[in-house]
Amino acid sequence: MIVVPVYNIILAPGASIYMNIDQVKRSAVDKNITQGERVVLIVAKENININDLNEDSFYPIGMSGTITEVNRQGYVLLHLGYRVNVENIEIRPDHTISLSMSRRHDIEDLPLSEEERKLEDLMKEIREFASNFEWGDSVDYWLKQISTLGMAASAMSPWLDEPNDKRYAILAEDSRAKRADLIEEMIYGFLEVGRITNEAMTSQQEDHQRMYREQAIKRQMEHLQKELDEMHPENITDIRKFEQKIEESGMNETARKEADKVLNRLKQEGQQSAESGMLYDYLDFITGLSWKKEESVNIDLEDARRILDEDHYGLSRVKDRIVQQIAVMNLRKQQSGSILLFVGAPGTGKTSIGKSIARALGREYVRVSLGGVHDESDIRGHRRTYIGAMPGRIMDGIQKSGVSNPVMVLDEVDKLSDSFHGSPASALLEVLDPEQNNTFTDHYMNVPYDLSDVLFICTANTADTIPEPLLNRMEVIQFSGYTPIEKLQIAKRHLVPKSMESMGISPDQMEVTDDALKTLISEYTMEAGVRGLRKRIDNLCRIFAVKVASKPDEKFVVTAESLREELEDRPVKHDMVLKDPRPGVVTGLAWTPVGGEILYIETMFTKGKGDIIITGQLGDVMKESARIAVSLVKTIFPGKADKFSDNDLHIHVPEGAVPKDGPSAGIALTTAISSLVTEHAVDPHIAMTGEVALRGAVTPIGGLPEKLMAAERAGITKVFIPAENDFDLKDVAEEVKDKIDISLVSNVGEVLKATGIIDAAGTAA
Repeated sequence: MIVVPVYNIILAPGASIYMNIDQVKRSAVDKNITQGERVVLIVAKENININDLNEDSFYPIGMSGTITEVNRQGYVLLHLGYRVNVENIEIRPDHTISLSMSRRHDIEDLPLSEEERKLEDLMKEIREFASNFEWGDSVDYWLKQISTLGMAASAMSPWLDEPNDKRYAILAEDSRAKRADLIEEMIYGFLEVGRITNEAMTSQQEDHQRMYREQAIKRQMEHLQKELDEMHPENITDIRKFEQKIEESGMNETARKEADKVLNRLKQEGQQSAESGMLYDYLDFITGLSWKKEESVNIDLEDARRILDEDHYGLSRVKDRIVQQIAVMNLRKQQSGSILLFVGAPGTGKTSIGKSIARALGREYVRVSLGGVHDESDIRGHRRTYIGAMPGRIMDGIQKSGVSNPVMVLDEVDKLSDSFHGSPASALLEVLDPEQNNTFTDHYMNVPYDLSDVLFICTANTADTIPEPLLNRMEVIQFSGYTPIEKLQIAKRHLVPKSMESMGISPDQMEVTDDALKTLISEYTMEAGVRGLRKRIDNLCRIFAVKVASKPDEKFVVTAESLREELEDRPVKHDMVLKDPRPGVVTGLAWTPVGGEILYIETMFTKGKGDIIITGQLGDVMKESARIAVSLVKTIFPGKADKFSDNDLHIHVPEGAVPKDGPSAGIALTTAISSLVTEHAVDPHIAMTGEVALRGAVTPIGGLPEKLMAAERAGITKVFIPAENDFDLKDVAEEVKDKIDISLVSNVGEVLKATGIIDAAGTAA
């Protein structure tokens, strides 16, 4: 008798099972397996190695059987007989097992007819299950060999997903009826799980087949659609257009994924959905951008200089800086250098020169106006979740230019303002930073775009209102006002020809003399630029367009005399040099947004108690300058102190309706008060500008070119300026410096001596 340990199989009386012959030989003493030999199967509690088995490793009930077949494939067929009670298990050193046993009788509570009925129902279910899986004829042969419920359980044991203890429970059950119930429950459970699995697999297979079919149909439709598009390109669908544009755009990987995702949504939702308009607009915008990097082109510097000179007269310093930028770009073969910020009065050519730069570089030109922008979304765009979402002005300009490297003029950056919608100036930091703008992400696009090839040029009337972090990213280039001679040349070369062309007047029908232009510049404009001059010339051409239309064969010549007769506008009043000098009155110089102007500092003593009266809408800075000037004069002329104590000092700057402020009137205020207390009149042809300190030092000022041009226009012959402004004289036109005697001063004493208020010995004249 051979004792064979088994694990995780169902043992039932009357069943037949196959076992590996090596497993049986390990338990046989002589290792000789023959047909008809008796075998006892004992059930292990756990699946452990044979070397670790002991007497307590087995359940107390086993199964007897007989070897009915030993085949050549290495298996033996066991026919199971009856159940046995296992006792006194002994495991020998050679791993063979001996035991004592007794037969365990069944409780015969299941009629044979009932067992046959249960088996018939079960076999019907098994056959139906097997047919769904198409197991073939071999399964039918296998099923015909099953004649009892026990045989069915043992035969299906390898496929049943049940633990060892439940399998042993069938063997341990004495009642045949309960044993049949356990077998039915286990097999029916297996069949139900199998059916559900089969249904899931079938459903999944159907889904896959449907998906494959759908993909095949779509590919076929795409192929047919391409042929139709080639035959009738005028009827191409929007979806197909976007597919072609995305394919040809050269987008980066992130942008391509986003575009494909939005296009798929448009396909799925159709053009009648509520979101189709938003999806269409997004695809239209993102495919309208140029994603391909433009090749670097070598620019001829002489040709670039020629183009700049053709479009603009003067501005030599600005043109030099632009040529330097082009030279660096030629050497590095890429966009490089600082962001240029053109600062100057209106009409000085800050914006228009951007178009000339684009022409010199052979690039597209786009202008973005930032005046009054107070919402960060105007720069970064709106998120697409909002109704009416739009891209920011930067990306909108890129899309309109059609290239990735335009010359973009950001106009009026000094007029940005903050609000609860965010800071647009802060949003510009990323746009203008060469270290960051290669991955600029517009909220509307939601994908990065490379702005590093864009040549940004900013313009402003003043740098004072630009936030410091933004200003640090730019190189400030000052646009000084034009001199009258420069304005004359600009009018002759550009303004008059363009205006006549726009009015339809040919050079044979109208001529504007130089004297007429000089009169127009000096008497009808008051500005640093030429914007007002252009308006006057346009007005003049419109007036003569009526005459030309009436007499097309006659040539009209505009002279200074006829100009005054034709123009209905009153001439602009400029302050000119006073004819009669008076003590206490000094000529000062001021900077305004439209250029320089002269102004008079007037002082007067009136009976009083030593108060200081300041009029003329002076700002806090000029009021402080006035008080410093009073203290300086008291120190310089201690013998005149009683005039300040017995009288009120009235300081006035004419045109009281115009607010005035700035740190440049200190020297004029000090000289005017000194002239008043010494009763020494200062020559009106002498003007001065500069701030003063309590120690008497003259400190530098700004706007020197504009102030000196105003002095030259007003007839000033001598001007005192701070010595530290010596470097700024290179920005002053030569024609201005030739007409004015410019003196550099370091302290107030030098001015008072030069004006004759005090003599060389330091006493009042």
